[in-house]
Amino acid sequence: MSDLTGHVFTANANSEFVWDRQLIERYDLSGPRYTSYPTAPQFSNQFGLLELHNAFAASNRACTPLSLYFHIPFCSRVCYFCACNKIVTANRKRSGPYLQRLFREMEMKAELLDNFRPVKQLHWGGGTPTFLSDDEMRQLMAKTREHFHLLDNDEGEYSIELHPGDMNVETIRCLREIGFNRLSMGVQDFDPVVQSAVNRFNSLEQVTELIDAAREQGFASISMDLIYGLPHQNWQSFSETLDRIIELSPDRLSVFNYAHLPHLFKVQRQINEAALPAAEEKLRMMEQSALKLLDAGYRFIGMDHFAKPEDELSVAQQQGELQRNFQGYSTHSGCDMVALGVSAISEIGSTLSQNHKNIDDYYGAIDNGLLPLSQGTELNQDDRIRGRVISQLICQFELDFQEVEQAFSIDFQRYFADELYQLRAMETDGLLRISNHGIRIHPAGRLLIRRICMVFDAYVGGERQVRFSKII
Repeated sequence: MSDLTGHVFTANANSEFVWDRQLIERYDLSGPRYTSYPTAPQFSNQFGLLELHNAFAASNRACTPLSLYFHIPFCSRVCYFCACNKIVTANRKRSGPYLQRLFREMEMKAELLDNFRPVKQLHWGGGTPTFLSDDEMRQLMAKTREHFHLLDNDEGEYSIELHPGDMNVETIRCLREIGFNRLSMGVQDFDPVVQSAVNRFNSLEQVTELIDAAREQGFASISMDLIYGLPHQNWQSFSETLDRIIELSPDRLSVFNYAHLPHLFKVQRQINEAALPAAEEKLRMMEQSALKLLDAGYRFIGMDHFAKPEDELSVAQQQGELQRNFQGYSTHSGCDMVALGVSAISEIGSTLSQNHKNIDDYYGAIDNGLLPLSQGTELNQDDRIRGRVISQLICQFELDFQEVEQAFSIDFQRYFADELYQLRAMETDGLLRISNHGIRIHPAGRLLIRRICMVFDAYVGGERQVRFSKII
């Protein structure tokens, strides 16, 4: 057992990291998760339809492959920890009107795009996408095939998020039939006391049945999400959940820190704060979870993600092709992301744009024949440079100065003189090494990569600050 002072946990040469309690206490601040740069708080309603249309035109000229994201906001039951944009309802008929607007948005955006461009990635998120009936999911995928060039024979990475307590085996077969080849299950915790405290229920038996069915149907990758820091959790109980998960052997795992922000997410007010584990216990859960997963043969991809060595995430990282977007770590770089549905965020060329967050505003725009654009931003040269730096560090744990210099015609050490000076303290603490050629993140810095990236974030400390989750 560890004493939380400073140990190296090694699964292989590429995934070792150091757990150093003193460094964690020093650097474990709140910060962005960097699913984009700039991050969403920097979006503005000054970014309008003209800018969005220009972005689509530029995207066609670049002729890059596409990534499609569909946001399905409905959930039949509210999970008290949730920070997603969702609509909680037991009325399954509400999905019909939403799909009709989603189809219309798809038609409008497809009209602006060259439809021969291949869709290398497709993802349905939520909410709970399987709130839709099997027939509705068939309709949505068929409509997508009408307007976009979906790849057959599992050439693309087509994934969907599942709530395993809210679906059946027949739906697994349906998902495979319509083209999905990857599943992501939000398990969170098997402990019934914890499940009751957060109002999310899925048994080990339910999850096992779905995984067996997914493997029988030939899904290429199964991912699971766990959350530590929920009410009534402790390391002993969470360890039992993790043991069951390891026995189920998912290809990927995300072990998230629960961020209790009831002033931002009203549903979290249902959680009894007195039942939340102390900071010391949360650290223990993360430390011991990482050790257990590394011992089980998983690689530490970054932040809270783990994957088997043969999984595409691991392979992409080894080949320098890993990227990060609004769905987390991803294997396909160089795609323009077209996002559809309420609150969905697109990344087209050098722009980021978000749909209306409110369902009535979203419906109103669609019904008036308008793209449901709420806000966005057009990246300037400095944004693009900093975004490249942050992406390389958070995905590869290293940065080549020359690669950035050639891409943007800058002298890296002169351009980032202030940032490199700030990093010297982290170098002294053993988080990283700075050479004349680049930056390499040491094992002690991998858990704290968000904090390292914040040094290059020009908006940290600016006017549009929000409260982010803690790093660990």
